[in-house]
Amino acid sequence: MGASTPRYVAIITDGNGRWAQARGLPVIEGHRAGADVVKARLRDAVDLGIAELTVFSFSTENWSRSPEEVSGLMTMFGERILGETPELDEEGVRMRFIGRREGVDAGLVERMEWAEEKTSANTRLSLFIAFNYGGRAEIVDAARNFEGGSEEEFRRHLYAPDMHDPDLLIRTSGEQRISNYLLWQCAYSELVFAEELWPDFDRAAFEHALGAYTERQRRFGGR
Repeated sequence: MGASTPRYVAIITDGNGRWAQARGLPVIEGHRAGADVVKARLRDAVDLGIAELTVFSFSTENWSRSPEEVSGLMTMFGERILGETPELDEEGVRMRFIGRREGVDAGLVERMEWAEEKTSANTRLSLFIAFNYGGRAEIVDAARNFEGGSEEEFRRHLYAPDMHDPDLLIRTSGEQRISNYLLWQCAYSELVFAEELWPDFDRAAFEHALGAYTERQRRFGGR
């Protein structure tokens, strides 16, 4: 018997750059298209009964990209937070940002904190945005404050202790790796690797990935 529809879903939104390159567009246009798809799939997630959606927005390793791409991403990220938070708030979405905030522009951190505060009472769906995030960095940061005890005690030191472990991790663009994403939380997640580049990941592709999950049998180490 397969699993039920996943309640907690994480996505590695990969392929924005390749999507733009294939169309002769600047990389930032791929990121803009990708951000539009995040918003669309978020609305689908609400329709499909998903309670938590986590998306990989910017990793600790992404700082090594060209200054132009990083600068464009930071500007776009700030604009999206400012422009879309009120709308998401009205739709009942709670926003949380996970990752290191040290080294991030103070104005951008202020917008992130504003979005979290504005949407904090919402319960329809929780959107976790991994920004300046690395799975190993999260574990190191948690270990720094961990004084011993159980796994549950260790979890309390993660960036978002209230975030559930993803039932399903989806990665787009055909790459088959998890790229330092939610290493602790995805210990028993089902993995689906979709061929579509993220800007091409439409509702049908999303439903197909969710369908692949429902066909599996989760054992968590048992038989």
